[in-house]
Amino acid sequence: MSLAHHPVAMMLPVTDVDRAQQFYTETLGLDFTGINNEGSAMFSLGGGTTLVLLPRPDSRPAESTAMSFEVDDVSSEISTLEGRGVTFEDYDLPDFKTVDHICEFGDEKAAWFKDPDGHVLCLHQSVT
Repeated sequence: MSLAHHPVAMMLPVTDVDRAQQFYTETLGLDFTGINNEGSAMFSLGGGTTLVLLPRPDSRPAESTAMSFEVDDVSSEISTLEGRGVTFEDYDLPDFKTVDHICEFGDEKAAWFKDPDGHVLCLHQSVT
């Protein structure tokens, strides 16, 4: 048996499930599929992947990107999400700089924003 060909459930701890559910449904437009027995909000993502928002009142966000969405056009997605109130992060480091919220490196473009719990989420696009 190989795990390489099975759908994945991404577990993300949140301090307030209702607030997070609203953000992921209304702001990001994810498909909400229900609440499980633990009280986790569940979402259906592409490729059979599931996002599970775990109720963890004392949780803290990870220091790096928690989840990244592969999109066809980062600029278009930024515009859409900004219209829904998302604020994108900007960086100005020696080897890592965003212009109009987008960092280009190698054959990829990416942009980052945070959810209500401070988890860093990413949009990325292949430019090859």
